[in-house]
Amino acid sequence: MTITFRKSIRVFPGVTLNLNAKSVSFTFGFRGGPRHTFSSTGRRTSSIDLPGPFGWRHNHRRNRRR
Repeated sequence: MTITFRKSIRVFPGVTLNLNAKSVSFTFGFRGGPRHTFSSTGRRTSSIDLPGPFGWRHNHRRNRRR
């Protein structure tokens, strides 16, 4: 069994700071509306919830420099 760490802190209404063992991310947006997440690992996610069991999510990861 693995142990994980994840913590979400509401900074302002519509802005959440997400912490986990490997990265930090900010989420902008409200529940039920469009949300945008920006991670310290370079991942950007845009998502929106649709009525019923539907939803849409788009992920984009920037190229890592070596």
